[in-house]
Parts: sequence; C-alpha cells; structure tokens
Amino acid sequence: MQQPNNEAPLLEVKGLKTGFNIDGEIYHAVDGVSFKVNPRQIVGIVGESGCGKSVMSMSVMKLLPVGIGEITDGEVVFQGSNIENLSEAQMNKIRGKDISMIFQEPMTALNPVFTIGFQLSEVLFNHFDISKQDARERCITLLKSVGISRPEKIVDEYPHQLSGGMRQRVMIAMAIACQPKLLIADEPTTALDVTVQAQILDLLKEIQEKNDMSVILITHDLGVVAEMCDEVIVMYAGKIVERTDVDSLFYNPKHPYTKMLLDSIPKLDVEEEALGSIDGIVPSLKNMPKVGCRFADRCPMATDDCRRITPELAEVENGHEVSCLLYKTSYPLEEVK
Repeated sequence: MQQPNNEAPLLEVKGLKTGFNIDGEIYHAVDGVSFKVNPRQIVGIVGESGCGKSVMSMSVMKLLPVGIGEITDGEVVFQGSNIENLSEAQMNKIRGKDISMIFQEPMTALNPVFTIGFQLSEVLFNHFDISKQDARERCITLLKSVGISRPEKIVDEYPHQLSGGMRQRVMIAMAIACQPKLLIADEPTTALDVTVQAQILDLLKEIQEKNDMSVILITHDLGVVAEMCDEVIVMYAGKIVERTDVDSLFYNPKHPYTKMLLDSIPKLDVEEEALGSIDGIVPSLKNMPKVGCRFADRCPMATDDCRRITPELAEVENGHEVSCLLYKTSYPLEEVK
C-alpha cells in the first residue's frame, strides 16, 4: 500500500453538492462530499447503486446533463485551481488530457458507427497537433499497450465486432491516450466475466504504476477494492459514511453500513448457512431524510438520536473517519444526551 506523503493533493473535492431538478425542485444526489486524491494514489469509492458514486464522478468531470443536473455548492480543485469555474472550452482542454474517465458501459460509450481508430484519433486530435498517419500509428501503439492482439486490424474495426473485454480495453486505451494525471474508472469491470475482470484490473494497476497516475476507482465490489486501492471512501445516500486506508476498512471497519457490507461477502475460511444482508433500500432522492443519519432506518444499531441528529464525518482513530453517532466523542455532548 502507498505510504503517506507530504505532496499537495492532485484533486481536492470540498463540500460538493450536486442536485437534480425534479418537478422544479432541486434534490441532492451528492450532499456535502469532501475528499482528496494524492499523486500516484488509488482511491476507491464504494456503495450500493444509487448512493451517488457516479454522479460525483460526473460532477468532477463537469459532464452533468445540462438543465437537469447542477453543482449547487462546493469546490473541485485540481492541481490547485477550482475547475468548477472554468468554461466548457477550458474544460475540454483538461478532459482527456489531464483528467480522463473510463465510462461504465463500453458498448454505449463507444460510437457504433465509427471505427476504433477514428474514435481513438479524435482524442489525440483534440489535444495535439498531429498528422493522421502519426495518429494512426499512435492508436496502434495504444491498442497494443492495453493487450489487444492484431492492433493493426482492430484499429479499422467497429465496436460491435469486438468482445466486451476488448471494448473495455479500447476504452482504457482512449482514457490513457494523453497520459492523464488523474484517471476516473467508473465500474470498469461491469458486465465482464470473472477472468476478464481480473485481466482488466491487472492492466489498470500496471498502467497506473507505469505512468504514475492517480486513480479514482468507483465500484460496488469490495473484492476489487481490496485488490487495487490505497484508500477507501464508503458512500451511502449521497454522503460519505466512512473513509480510511484499505487495511483498516477490512480489518477494523467502524460504520454499521460498512460492517454489513463486509458481512455480505462470502468467506472461504468460514462456514456460513447464509450470507449477511441489509434490509430495505437506499432512499430515493425525493424521500431523502432531512435530518438524522440516512442509514438509520436500515441500521440495527440505530437509536432515537440517530433520527434526530445529523452525524458529521469525523476522525475517530488516526486517519480513520466515520460519520456515526456511535462515536459520540466526535460530537458536542449536549447534542447527544
């Protein structure tokens, strides 16, 4: 695991709030999220579907649907500059070059009517003054670097001619084409079989180490987190409930939600009749609790205070932050009596 360093953060998200306009009212899918990504660090963001992971990443990239989604508060600071104040033209110079993203579904992310080479070349033409021949050669090199055989032929083929694993490798090639400093990988192994998943994760790790990139890895798979990440952020209903290094998360989890997620993972060394489960569902945007812990209705350890007092993310051990009233030393005593 990566050791702490004194370098300035590459990315710093401060109090980010992202909302969607539903029937004329703003409902927040990301509500007050703050975290940092240091140089050469892999940060995992985990949680159930609907917890705000992907919305957070789209907020960082400024790719929210126009007129529907918007950042209502907070800052996204990249290399010391607040990129939320940049124009679309300025963001286009950053996207793909300094910050890149692997989208969740490669079949829909790739345009079916253009060849692989054309789509890879577009990234290069957008950021570099390069000839068509040089771009083609660079595309072939990129495809080869992500483990695609026969790249000279694949570069002229269309997405539907490739398998899911190969399309995902093309997406990775596209994301690293300009050697970005930060790579956001949104569920990079979704819908792939287990063998291909392992190959894609090994490839990402290899590219990250070779290019000294930082990575935000968004997933619901804690096995992927254990394999890949230095630090882990656990999200629930638009908020961070726990943040710590990967070893502490697995060996010393604090938040009830994190513990229940870990209990739902099969263990080879333990005989169990049934896996753990979490009753209920993540509240919808329209039904999000206004006060109190958003996990309270599903938490077996919840008290009346949990529904009355909104917990804040606070450090309970060295570098281990939790948003839970079980750790009352983090809160003014008069609030939790």
